[in-house]
Amino acid sequence: MALAVTAPAAAKNPMVGGAAMYPTKNIVQNAVNSKDHTTLVAAVKAAGLVDTLSGKGPFTVFAPTNKAFAKLPAGTVDTLLKPENKDTLTKILTYHVVPGRITAGQIASLAARHHGTATLTTVEGGKLMFRKAGRGWEVIDAKGGHAHITIANVMQSNGVIHVIDTVLMP
Repeated sequence: MALAVTAPAAAKNPMVGGAAMYPTKNIVQNAVNSKDHTTLVAAVKAAGLVDTLSGKGPFTVFAPTNKAFAKLPAGTVDTLLKPENKDTLTKILTYHVVPGRITAGQIASLAARHHGTATLTTVEGGKLMFRKAGRGWEVIDAKGGHAHITIANVMQSNGVIHVIDTVLMP
């Protein structure tokens, strides 16, 4: 009887920020290991959303990288992380979260049914629009800003993460 050959762990678990993302871990457990998401993790902690994003879900998170946060005007992140700005920070972060486990394939199917554009409602209550951009997907926020999904379908025990290159604004 021949033994089945399995792919190495790295092939099964996508690398994000230099760390393997494990589908058996939740969104927060994986995010804290990504060197590319230290600002996002600090923001999630400052907003008091760790327990929520560690919960059952499922959630779809459009996760901006540190470079995405660095595109914001100087001082913006430091200002948002102050306790007196918790409500604003929470609004911005929950605008990056959609209820359910939405894969890139589901976004593509939804867009195909709606003339090339998909729209999803965020936990914050706003809308995100998606459209094909080259070989990937572009996310358009309420202010007309554009982000690109750079790593799609990073599966988590309580949802899915799509890494994006720009912070979305409600």
